[in-house]
Amino acid sequence: MNKKSTKGKGSRAKLRDFFLSNLGKVLNSDTLRDVAGTSEWGRRVRELRNEEGMNIVTHNDRSDLKPGQYLLIDTKPVPSFERGISKETRAFVLDRNGFTCQMCGAAAGEPHPYDQGRKTRLHIGHIIDKSMGGTGEPTNLRAICSVCNEGASNLTLNRPQAIKLLAQVRRAPTPDQLDILKWVIQKFPKQADGILKDISS
Repeated sequence: MNKKSTKGKGSRAKLRDFFLSNLGKVLNSDTLRDVAGTSEWGRRVRELRNEEGMNIVTHNDRSDLKPGQYLLIDTKPVPSFERGISKETRAFVLDRNGFTCQMCGAAAGEPHPYDQGRKTRLHIGHIIDKSMGGTGEPTNLRAICSVCNEGASNLTLNRPQAIKLLAQVRRAPTPDQLDILKWVIQKFPKQADGILKDISS
């Protein structure tokens, strides 16, 4: 890298230029730290993603990347679904949605059911996109995982009805049914106690 070309530039600008000059190439954290010239390089990369919308992905977004690897996919800015949303609103929406993707049901931090080798990473997305007049109010926001967000494209899926869910559970093998039972009890411990008391009485 030409040192003269980065002279006088801030670490964020250096990283931006470096990613653009290495479009489509996998970059590692040591290289990015050297380019930025600061221990705050990670924060600068997050700013490029969240504030400038640069389509930089990591192992959290793609299973073919290893921890510490970064890749700028293209120069087209990613949707600003998470930019401008306060930490308080983000926390409220995630808690309201049970830290679960509202499109596929994957839970934060667990292995993703439709992308093996990748843990579920949640974002905050608009139900009705801004381009279609949607607002940034919590009622128009939902938790959505990286996998679903990649193919969402303003798509809103209806939630399955209870009768359809029960049909799927009845068809599932006993070990899977027990896993579902454990999850329901963990999610609704107070209600589960009441139901078990009613059954035993």
